[in-house]
Amino acid sequence: MRQVEGKNPVTIFSLATNEMWRSGDSEVYQMGDVSQKTTWHRISVFRPGLRDVAYQYVKKGSRIYVEGKVDYGEYMDKNNVRRQATTIIADFLSLGSRVHVLTTVHIDNIIFLSDQTKEKA
Repeated sequence: MRQVEGKNPVTIFSLATNEMWRSGDSEVYQMGDVSQKTTWHRISVFRPGLRDVAYQYVKKGSRIYVEGKVDYGEYMDKNNVRRQATTIIADFLSLGSRVHVLTTVHIDNIIFLSDQTKEKA
């Protein structure tokens, strides 16, 4: 988590999403049939107020819901190698007592989030 001041102040953090699936053809699944993939996303929050809330309350391990748009960019690393970067520009964050189980689908620079809401115990 970091906050950058200046002409365009921003709060930046990473968010992990987990995708789990079962493999196999049978209707009965064994414990070893579950696979998981973790994907890391860079989240940038520019909106005044929202960026300060993100900086203050989003911590490692926090479960949050993010809505925004995908931004594709390039930068030069310290070895002068051109790198591509994908960032989600957050328009909305949800924190609190509700946990959202998310499924993400990327279509035409839009992230569609389908969620199942569960109350924390």
